[in-house]
Amino acid sequence: QVQLVESGGGLVEAGGSLRLSCAVSGRTFSRDDMGWFRQAPGKEREFVASISWRTVRLYKSDSAKGRFAISRDNAKNAAYLEINSLKPEDTAVYYCAAKYGPGSGDGRRPDSYTYWGQGTQVVVSS
Repeated sequence: QVQLVESGGGLVEAGGSLRLSCAVSGRTFSRDDMGWFRQAPGKEREFVASISWRTVRLYKSDSAKGRFAISRDNAKNAAYLEINSLKPEDTAVYYCAAKYGPGSGDGRRPDSYTYWGQGTQVVVSS
């Protein structure tokens, strides 16, 4: 059974940092592309960052590249998203997702991912 479990969310003041974790089980993690998405109340789920099985990183924008850092640890079957200089508009439920990497498409498309976690809430106070 495949499971993705996010952790590390919480309430943080603007300007602070968080490190979200995604623990993956039931899959050969080293061959998976991993993505982080977020969904704010009343908004569509949006892409934040992805890291391919070959550790190619994509971010939602060039400016996001400076505040978000995605990483993975294949030995721990885990992916991470570090968010710095948090802003109130970063408030959302953050989801990690996994898909088989070799030959797969763009990591920015949510519909390309097969497995999803339950999400972890991030609330940034001003």
